[in-house]
Amino acid sequence: MLHAAARALALAALVGAGPAPPAAAAPATAEQQAEAARFIEKLANDAFAVLRDRSLTRDQAKARFKAMLRENFAIEQTGMRIIRKHRAGLTPAQLEAYRAALPDFIVNTYADRLFDFANARLTVVRQVPRGSRGDVDVYARVTDPAGGRPFETIWATSNASGRWLVTNLTVNGVNIALTQEADFDAYIQRNGFDALVDFMRKAK
Repeated sequence: MLHAAARALALAALVGAGPAPPAAAAPATAEQQAEAARFIEKLANDAFAVLRDRSLTRDQAKARFKAMLRENFAIEQTGMRIIRKHRAGLTPAQLEAYRAALPDFIVNTYADRLFDFANARLTVVRQVPRGSRGDVDVYARVTDPAGGRPFETIWATSNASGRWLVTNLTVNGVNIALTQEADFDAYIQRNGFDALVDFMRKAK
């Protein structure tokens, strides 16, 4: 159940981009929108290059992915959003345990599936401002040169921290953060929050 959005979230986690200007209290400018599009294009180039590098073992590729994730994916923001219904009732120790388990959970759950995208190609279709904080949604199509039906993606990006980060991904109309939030909520309802953290620690 917790793996329902695995392939899509894996794509969102693969980020590699340079610095960007701090977010302004206004909708993203045309230049910021262009920067966000370049950010996603670089993501695809860097990520798929790792997957196509046959000199790397699976463990080496996974290690590189983990480093990219920690540096460039909005782990804290996303992680807090998907447990927002339960956060008020958590102790500081529970919250810290969750924060510690989150990055490795994402990597261990989704990294093996990344190899499915080794030959994929991402093409940016358009980019549009979102809200009034300089955030940008980048619309892109992912295709496989060997065939298969392309799928549409929307990459939510933000430079609120002074550099671009992916904050969410929608694939063919499915909002990945909301899907993951529902999965976590169901697990917590059945088993409790501590059991969720224990599951995350043990996931491979």
